[in-house]
Amino acid sequence: MRAASASRRIFGRHIISRDSKIILAPSASSSSSRFFSALWSTANQNTDENANTNSNANSYTNSNEYIVKARLAVQSAKRQSRKDALEEDRQRNLKIKRLLHTDAKNANATDGNGDDGSVGEYPVPGMYALRVSVDKVLRDELRMNGREKRGRAFIECGTEGCESLKGLKFEIHAFFRALKKSTYLLSAGLPEINPDGSIVSPGDESLSNNSDVDGDGNPYAKFWDLNGDKEVTQAFEKAQEFYTEHNDKLDEYAPNRLKRPSILIHVRKDPNAPLPPPPPAYLENLKNPKETESMTMLSFYSFPTGGVTDAEEFALLLRKLWKPFDALGRVYIANEGVNAQMSIPTNVLQNFMDCCATVPELGSYMENGINIDPIPLSMEEFSVAGEMDGKPSPPFKNLHVRVRQQIVADGLDKSLDWESAGYDMPPMEWHQKLKEARERRYNGDDGDDIPLIFDCRNDYETSVGKFEGAKPLDTENFRDSWDVFKDELKDKPKDTPIMTYCTGGIRCVKVGAYLTQEMGFTNVSRLAGGIIAYDRTLNTEAPEEEPMFKGTNYVFDGRVGRQITDDALGTCITCGAKTNLISNCKNSNCHKRMVQCEKCINTFLGTCSEACKNRVMNKETVYEKQAPPKSDVKYDNIEDYSLGHSTSPADLYEEIKSSTAQYMGSGLHMISDAMQGRVLCNLASTAREGRVLEIGGFTGYATCCFLEGAANAADATQYSGVGSREGGPFVMSLERDSRAIDIAASHLGIMSKHGLGEEAVAEARKLRNEGQLPEIEGDLVQFAYNGAGCEIIRVTDALAHVEAIASGIVGKEIEPFDVVFIDADKTRFLQYIEACLANDKVLKKGGIMLVDNVLWKGMVLDANNGSFERKKQSEGLSDRELKKSRRARKLANAVHDFNSAIVQDDRVEVVMIPMRDGLSV
Repeated sequence: MRAASASRRIFGRHIISRDSKIILAPSASSSSSRFFSALWSTANQNTDENANTNSNANSYTNSNEYIVKARLAVQSAKRQSRKDALEEDRQRNLKIKRLLHTDAKNANATDGNGDDGSVGEYPVPGMYALRVSVDKVLRDELRMNGREKRGRAFIECGTEGCESLKGLKFEIHAFFRALKKSTYLLSAGLPEINPDGSIVSPGDESLSNNSDVDGDGNPYAKFWDLNGDKEVTQAFEKAQEFYTEHNDKLDEYAPNRLKRPSILIHVRKDPNAPLPPPPPAYLENLKNPKETESMTMLSFYSFPTGGVTDAEEFALLLRKLWKPFDALGRVYIANEGVNAQMSIPTNVLQNFMDCCATVPELGSYMENGINIDPIPLSMEEFSVAGEMDGKPSPPFKNLHVRVRQQIVADGLDKSLDWESAGYDMPPMEWHQKLKEARERRYNGDDGDDIPLIFDCRNDYETSVGKFEGAKPLDTENFRDSWDVFKDELKDKPKDTPIMTYCTGGIRCVKVGAYLTQEMGFTNVSRLAGGIIAYDRTLNTEAPEEEPMFKGTNYVFDGRVGRQITDDALGTCITCGAKTNLISNCKNSNCHKRMVQCEKCINTFLGTCSEACKNRVMNKETVYEKQAPPKSDVKYDNIEDYSLGHSTSPADLYEEIKSSTAQYMGSGLHMISDAMQGRVLCNLASTAREGRVLEIGGFTGYATCCFLEGAANAADATQYSGVGSREGGPFVMSLERDSRAIDIAASHLGIMSKHGLGEEAVAEARKLRNEGQLPEIEGDLVQFAYNGAGCEIIRVTDALAHVEAIASGIVGKEIEPFDVVFIDADKTRFLQYIEACLANDKVLKKGGIMLVDNVLWKGMVLDANNGSFERKKQSEGLSDRELKKSRRARKLANAVHDFNSAIVQDDRVEVVMIPMRDGLSV
């Protein structure tokens, strides 16, 4: 790219044009990124956004990092273990398959009873065939499907499967996976052979209709028990003896000869197995949670003495214990304790609470028990009580039990004694205390014994609701509370009565511990169970009382807020009116927590701003309305994949290739391919005026690409008329080969009249089928396509013509070009560049020069490294081949010299793209 200043910015305006449907998608490679940087380096550059991230939040996130890494490591180890087990099974099955098929064909027949399991002249692999059946009692108990009633397995001779009980069970488990969960007994028997050679097992309909029955009708009466390794070994020895005796009685080609030793295995329930433990009391008379008519919202926390020993294992335990209740919610577990917000089917609520009471880490450590919302939500209400991606949804959809560094991030340097956190004041006592304080303040009493009431929640919570007389801390995060307390209480006596509250009580435990242990206050109390417990208790025990809490209680589930009174304490984010409504912006990419009045909710469609409203209104783009079509195409390399995911060129370009192959077969490799052609087209499209000088047009493939791009530029700039030498979208192509000019002119003529579609393809094929192209007699031929002009000029020396334009000797009326494409004599690349940069008559300031074939078949590496091997006649090369090899090395050296020189030229910024045979920009 030629150096420029302000003029470059004009070029940058049309990088992507909606009107001309141009999209350039650079790959992730460094050369591609430098390429596009070079193209638009003077366009306005976007600065990095400064993330508005709280440093304490980052600190807490980092403190959780090792927990996340440990969990991921465990999960990775489990996945690897499963993968290894599956691979072991796969290898085992492949080995069995090989033994059954390959070895059966290649095994050498042996006389007698060999160790390999072969008998006589019949080739038999070293395998035992097992027919396994499971009795009905065990199948029903384990809920095994019909497929698992009986099955067949193969065991290689000499392996653990035929020498030990453990090994045999392992082989059986490969097919009957459900048996791993049970205690069972095995028995073995010898098969009965049908005349056609098939094996009949006891329990088959053909043998007995008394499958799986006891008594005299037991079809397994002749089986013997396999109680240990000795019995297993003896069973397989009997199978080998039976196999030998059976086949010795038959001739070599008898249909009922056995291919390998076979044994029948029967699996039955162990009558002496210990009974499973009785279900816990909390599961007795458990109703079906799926039949509940309502859901109950609840929360609880616990700080057990000694903490939670193994948080990961405890998380697994809770998931298992709560599974029968269809519990939903979000639960955090840390060494310090448990913090939970959940939704429980109301018809199993008592069972759930009884279950929690049996867990040592919960039980008596659940301070104030479980906080239950006073009014359950019907299933209809529950389904729309929350919000997800701007749409109504349940408050919780799943149960998430997650391990964290802390159940409430407090930002403290050390852990405190959470069991020493001040007086846990019951809700009704709290209510009475606040009424008394209000009365005294109303009467003008400001005595020191009136308690200080602190709202320990964050600012977005207190903005919509709080207790009368309470002072909010106005913090963005709980971790910021300690500095506020230090400032508010720095001059207060240590016996000052302090009352604190939060949503569910857990934050006040930490606040109480801090105030008493770190700041030395002796008269600290906290609302037991928080606002949730206060709301429930007042509704239950004193519904006639006026709530001392005014407004809406912010809750940490999909509901966001529960309205307790009609008082409007919040300020609407969009109009400033008073309101008690709190929600999240319905633009899912914003999801900002906000206070907004009902009028603005309707006006802004539940969003926080005009920008988010516009996004919600126009949310479904063409890509969001329908999923991209799936493709079954498989790619062998990244180049094919890239081409497959690029816009396909018009069909006329394939016709240019076909005509080049027909009329100039040896030069087919010289034309641009589809990928490079699309790049050339897009570059012309994004140029300021779409003016291109092509030096070396050959058969017109690249010329048509440039003309298509120039037409796009005409459309994007709304150019009136047809571009020409004097200005506007225009392509000038210089070529000396008359045959190449004939091919190029023929297809450009077709493009001018018929476009690039099916009609143009039909004309091109018709022309090719005639076998004769019209010859161009003059030195100039002109075309026009969709507002863009084009000239093909026959030249004997393209460099001389360019130099003449630069000096003003010829083409004084020619306006300079935006793009110059050089695909001519490789030994004169630098001279072409010098002619273009001599002044502004050929290339505009800020314009682009493209030089093709700068990798020259990859031989520039040899030129750079000095590793060309001299070809000699002794190597078997003909004179023609030797001459060709010398020419290739000469051109490779010339191209390498150009590459080395141009990258050092301060007048240009260079990037080389390893596309096709190399393109230097």
